[in-house]
Amino acid sequence: MKSAASAASAAVATPPLPRPVGLAARLGAFGRSVWPGLMMSLVVALAAVGLGGLEREAVGKVWLEPLVLAILLGAGVRAAWTPDARFSVGIDFSAKILLEVAVVLLGASVSAATLSSLGLGFVAGVFALVAAAILAGFGIGRLLGLKPRMALLAACGNAICGNSAIAAVAPVIDADGEEVAASIAFTAVLGVVVVLTLPLLGGLMSMSGLQYGALAGLTVYAVPQVLAAAAPFGAVATQTGTVVKLARVLMLGPVILALSLMFRDRAAGAKGPGLHRLLPWFIVGFLAMIALRNLDLIPQAGLEPMAAASGLLTVAAMAALGLQTDIRRGARRRASGGGRGAVAGGPGGAELGADRGAGGLALPLSSFSGKPRLRGADRGTQRR
Repeated sequence: MKSAASAASAAVATPPLPRPVGLAARLGAFGRSVWPGLMMSLVVALAAVGLGGLEREAVGKVWLEPLVLAILLGAGVRAAWTPDARFSVGIDFSAKILLEVAVVLLGASVSAATLSSLGLGFVAGVFALVAAAILAGFGIGRLLGLKPRMALLAACGNAICGNSAIAAVAPVIDADGEEVAASIAFTAVLGVVVVLTLPLLGGLMSMSGLQYGALAGLTVYAVPQVLAAAAPFGAVATQTGTVVKLARVLMLGPVILALSLMFRDRAAGAKGPGLHRLLPWFIVGFLAMIALRNLDLIPQAGLEPMAAASGLLTVAAMAALGLQTDIRRGARRRASGGGRGAVAGGPGGAELGADRGAGGLALPLSSFSGKPRLRGADRGTQRR
């Protein structure tokens, strides 16, 4: 009798085991968190597409492409109203993941003829230009007063593949979180400026699609932004720019190897970059799509819808990028004496993604150096 009573009391006292959360529940929670910001990005993107159509009807030509209009509209919305935390996950998702998916889908439109038109000599020239760009970027950064590690991060980011290069190089050279954040902000702000102005330069120079695509692939800092900058000049420019940029991305491995040999004395806790940083997933997907296209494994009827989806996702991502651009905060900091920080893409410039870094890249910045973030004098005493 006593044992039965104790068993009953134990059963009452024991808390029920938590139910395992299934994949469907996790996907549902993620969808609910992404939905508000994703819908906002799509609404801004559709407004940009509509304005582009009105522009074509009014003047017979599109002077500002929907990609550019999406950035401007998004930045205007952010200047008039700051989205609350409900929208942040979806805006980040749109700015990063949608653009990477657009790059993957773009691979289906790259033909063997486009690849063969470049040649090995051109690829070798791209490699040489990347090496020269890193050296020149580092020198300019030092002349502008940047510390060596930050100057090297910014140089590699702009010369190779933007945030991915910065994230891969940072642990190798033992950069801290603040240097990584400022470098990401600098490359992001510069990337937005180039995406907005490069099509105007190409039009003034009367470039063909092939010429402009090569220019975009050689100058724009990241693969998705190359897609955005080259799109106004048509499919040939977009394909050429993406392939040229891919040649730049392939330099990331050799650069990481060279830097790891130069910085052998980095902190014991610092780790080298993983394979996912040396070769981002969307680059693998882009190459896979090229292979599938040229092996005739993608139906011809599916090529046009895939190209259209790539274009729409790019516009939505540009809208999200505009929504991340906090012009007011950059102006306030400049008024308060940002000065040299503007050069570093930090306090004086437009801030992208506020506390999330730039371009929607939500990364634990303090983890890059393999040690806790340090402040002020503490960091200065522990730097080599």
